[in-house]
Amino acid sequence: MNQRLKTLLIASAMVLLSACSTVVKTPQTPLVSSNEAMASWARVLNDFVNEAGETDFTGLAQNRSDLDRYIRYVADTPLDALPGSSNQLAHMINAYNALSMFNVIESGFPATHAGWAKVKFFLLRKHSIGGASWSLYGFENDVIRPLARSLKDPRVHFALNCSAVACPVLPRTPFTGSTLHAELERETRAFFAQPRNFRIDHDTKTLWLSEILKFYPEDFVPLVADSLMAYANRYAPNAAPLNYTVRFTPYDWTVSHQRPHLRSNTTP
Repeated sequence: MNQRLKTLLIASAMVLLSACSTVVKTPQTPLVSSNEAMASWARVLNDFVNEAGETDFTGLAQNRSDLDRYIRYVADTPLDALPGSSNQLAHMINAYNALSMFNVIESGFPATHAGWAKVKFFLLRKHSIGGASWSLYGFENDVIRPLARSLKDPRVHFALNCSAVACPVLPRTPFTGSTLHAELERETRAFFAQPRNFRIDHDTKTLWLSEILKFYPEDFVPLVADSLMAYANRYAPNAAPLNYTVRFTPYDWTVSHQRPHLRSNTTP
């Protein structure tokens, strides 16, 4: 298939899918100040996310006033209203993570994002963000990634959480513009410290990486590194030999519902 035909087919499919999209209703809670909204989001993370980054979706659905308040704030806050790229990027990360939680609840607690469920969850369901309608896919790829690329900072990929098991661990505190660099550094190092995301097999001379790097290679190479391995080696506890082969661990799209025995509401 030539590239022109392939592009045409993809564009046609996107048009057809857009016609099947659903606009998820924004909670009609009173609009609050940015400080009150951030306090609400902070409570959601502290009260319903455990140390493993799993969300208690059942408990959150029964006590969703803070999440609804923050989602309303996201809907009514123009993305360019925040001063400076760090504040904007922190807001976008928080918004994406909160909308992912919200989408799980509003989608009826899907067990997985795999297969057709991925299309429905990320592409067909649209949310109000800053006065515009965006799917999670569009928000990530047409808004968040371009800003991160302009800053040459792919660490954003290790802060975005789509509520799947293989996603980066969701922190129990919000991201903030004033300390975003340190927060992204923390999350990136934590990500590559996990064997599921960075594992060296010396017997086969293979480095196993998370598929996140396979999904978005152009955000890493050659923008900020010579190779995916070179980038990952910057943050991993132990660097892999550069002559090893890179392979990717299959992504686990299972929704990360919280397991009760891991629940902890104590602020770290």
